[in-house]
Amino acid sequence: MATFRLWLCTLLLILLSGPSLAQPDFSFSTAKKHLERSIYKEVSERTSFYCGCSYSDEKQVDAASCGYEPRKNAKRGSRIEWEHIVPASRFGKDRVCWSEGHEACVTSKGKTYKGRRCCGKVDAEFRAMEADLHNLVPAVGELNGDRSNFRISSLEGEPRAYGACDFEIDFTAKVMEPQEGIRGDIARAYLYMNATYNMPLTDEERDMYLNWNEMDPPSDWELERNQRILFIQNNANPLIAPGS
Repeated sequence: MATFRLWLCTLLLILLSGPSLAQPDFSFSTAKKHLERSIYKEVSERTSFYCGCSYSDEKQVDAASCGYEPRKNAKRGSRIEWEHIVPASRFGKDRVCWSEGHEACVTSKGKTYKGRRCCGKVDAEFRAMEADLHNLVPAVGELNGDRSNFRISSLEGEPRAYGACDFEIDFTAKVMEPQEGIRGDIARAYLYMNATYNMPLTDEERDMYLNWNEMDPPSDWELERNQRILFIQNNANPLIAPGS
């Protein structure tokens, strides 16, 4: 394990010190169309990220397929939404357009705005990060909303509030714990965003994600998804397929 971790750290350093990896040249709206039409296109592939719930091509959740029970918002829990594994606020909050706005961020009524809406209008790199397919997955709407921009970590003894769905949240601490079977997927998304866009990670996060990456290697579906994104976006996540 120590040798593998050293190799992975070296890979990340190479990515960070070299030229920028290819980035999306399309919008978040277009990214969602790619996800629906070209990535999660077969019935067998239409399963939600956090719970593994099946969903229809109209993005209606089959709660019985995964034992999901709504915690509070059954209406939002009945549909699939496109979730940023790394929240938009995580890669956007330190940008000037997010915190201060921009002279171009003014409504037709003369009201200024900032945050995600402003960055999406004036910041090309933010738009690329927002639309990056490697960071987007289908999620039950209620879980997407409850996760919000909470950080990801491990929780001790947190009761489940979504039926059989192994998705745990501490709303007071603003922490979400995912099931073990997707922790590697999450880790590779965070490490990819760090390497591609120089998005900061704390030492604690990096250690946790490197460990999760080792403990939960890429599945056949993750490898296939990576190849489909390569075809659309012209870059692969090298943490999923080294050398790609």
